[in-house]
Amino acid sequence: MARNNLNRVPNSKLAVYPGSFDPFTNGHLDVVDRALGIFDKLIVAVAANPEKRQPLFTVDERLQLIRASVNGRDRVEVASFTGLTVEFARSRGASTLVKGLRAYSDFDAELQQALMNRKLAPDIHTVFLMSGFAHIFVSSSILKDIASYGGKVSDLVPPPVARALKEKFR
Repeated sequence: MARNNLNRVPNSKLAVYPGSFDPFTNGHLDVVDRALGIFDKLIVAVAANPEKRQPLFTVDERLQLIRASVNGRDRVEVASFTGLTVEFARSRGASTLVKGLRAYSDFDAELQQALMNRKLAPDIHTVFLMSGFAHIFVSSSILKDIASYGGKVSDLVPPPVARALKEKFR
């Protein structure tokens, strides 16, 4: 791969959608579907970084839940990774990272990360996709909080995730 030629794109038809996805929401699924309108293949990449706070779902559980949620979307692969996102993208031959946005506060944090990724890997591009209006108020942390008190989240997450949340907080 030519790192010095910024105009050379290894595989512009393949993108990586990285995140913790704890849990995977309908907003995440919306971003997956929007990305599939642009790219031929999408890798939903679950960050398995042990330094972060304790997740509700293990990496393996998140992988299973996402696979069940994207079932039928044959152009989506689900994988986990550790380390730098840009290195994972490079190892898979992807030239684009997809990041979902809900609100301006998301943009501020994601822009900082995208700029650092550009510094680390100028050949990897970041594309921001807005989730649909129906999902802009939903965050994984809010969902976990609601579910922990027995609140209804089934209309905010794919059915496999709703069942898993109910089970976790039984």
